Amino acid sequence: MSPDVDLTVRPPGHHILRDRFLAADCRLFEAVATRHWPGCDRLLPRLSRTANHGVLWFGAAAALAASRTPRGRRAAARGLASLTLASATINTLGKRSVRRPRPALDAVPLIRQLSRQPITTSFPSGHSASAAAFAAGVALESGGWGAAVAPLATAVAVSRVYTGVHFPSDVVVGAALGVGAAYAVRGMVPTRDRIPPPGRPRVDAPALPQGEGLVVVANNGANSSDRIRALRDALPLAETVECEPADIKDELEKAATHARVLGVCGGDGTVNTAAEVALRHGLPLAVLPGGTLNHFALDLGVEDVRDLARAVRQGDAVRVDVGLFSSGTRQGCFLNTCSLGVYPELVRERERWSRRIGGWPAGILAALRVLRADHHPLEARFRDGTHPLWLLFAGNGTYHRMGLAPARRFDLSDGLLDVRVIHGGGQPAVRLLAAALAGPLTRSPAHAAVRVRRLRVDGVAPGTLLAYDGEVTEVSGEVTLEKLPESLTVYRPLPLN
Repeated sequence: MSPDVDLTVRPPGHHILRDRFLAADCRLFEAVATRHWPGCDRLLPRLSRTANHGVLWFGAAAALAASRTPRGRRAAARGLASLTLASATINTLGKRSVRRPRPALDAVPLIRQLSRQPITTSFPSGHSASAAAFAAGVALESGGWGAAVAPLATAVAVSRVYTGVHFPSDVVVGAALGVGAAYAVRGMVPTRDRIPPPGRPRVDAPALPQGEGLVVVANNGANSSDRIRALRDALPLAETVECEPADIKDELEKAATHARVLGVCGGDGTVNTAAEVALRHGLPLAVLPGGTLNHFALDLGVEDVRDLARAVRQGDAVRVDVGLFSSGTRQGCFLNTCSLGVYPELVRERERWSRRIGGWPAGILAALRVLRADHHPLEARFRDGTHPLWLLFAGNGTYHRMGLAPARRFDLSDGLLDVRVIHGGGQPAVRLLAAALAGPLTRSPAHAAVRVRRLRVDGVAPGTLLAYDGEVTEVSGEVTLEKLPESLTVYRPLPLN
């Protein structure tokens, strides 16, 4: 039998439907290619070229990240991740599955034609897939930013037909694949609105429609001026105090003497100090994130002034647990984590460099310096004997992993310490990486995890560093970690419907 004979069984009218679709696709292409849109003959070809290799979208992501808001940074990261997946899918599978030639350029005015014509197959449109993936990824994280990016993505998609390099169906299918890539990324790394917020136990707190009775102490070292101005606009009767890091505790103590609600703007260390003052004075706490990581505020669901102002106006608050550590006469609280081993050294090293080169670069440099140094594991004694440890981590509440997303807490009042241990032996960098990849595994040769209400560690050498919420202190002898269940009232916004 001749290899050229096609014995595939097709339904009646298959060829007719395909030919009609292709004819309609060509007619639509010609209608767009021959129509003159004022101002677009130079604009759309230039926009199409700018989108080559994702340059336009990397620029848009940089602009979103420059907004200096957590939502903007997450939208930028999600948009780029979606674009990367869409581009990889198109280039490895899409372009190779359908060998469709590019449209003829006879009907396209010369001024619109690209100086360098693409040489790959026409179906589907990679530019349209990237544009749709980026815009959809941004929109899934932030509807406002998505609305701002969508017109640009639409213009790029239209430009591919207007310049004559794609048929309309190439663009439509490419855009659909791009949107699908954005949803696939969300399946691996859920957006914040799909993660259940820590909502129990709710508690009555003062509702302050104009902010009267709220006193907010802001850490100037956290570059908080913009946030404080926005807070004054949102809650005009709130009192605000901006001060240097060294004066934070004194200013918080002064504020607590006349505030109905104690507020704080700063990073996790500043929030820790405010929580200690609020506990001692029996005041509810209002947290406005102003640091680099802001773990506690973000786990509460407070990302910016709008979130906090909405909660304060309506009196929406919850009770949360507070962690407590003690060693001899040293005692302190933690809202996020407490740790012994190499991590406190990393925190101290990061603090040395952060004011010179910024928080994130300082963290990377600190990790490289600490993990490359010649270290000996911490020797600590538990009930079952003495163990060498690279790291002992205790979280105030259970940390969960969502897909590939970093760990976060769903419940800030579960009464538990989430204890993770990295066993000594081998290189600390290798052990820490193995434990990070293991995630929530209960036990492995490098890593162990347990959830308890109280933990006691004996035999800690004098001068051992302990890190709590980004701060570092020295401990020795016996170190006890425990919980103060539901001891702190904190404002948090109810989810928007």
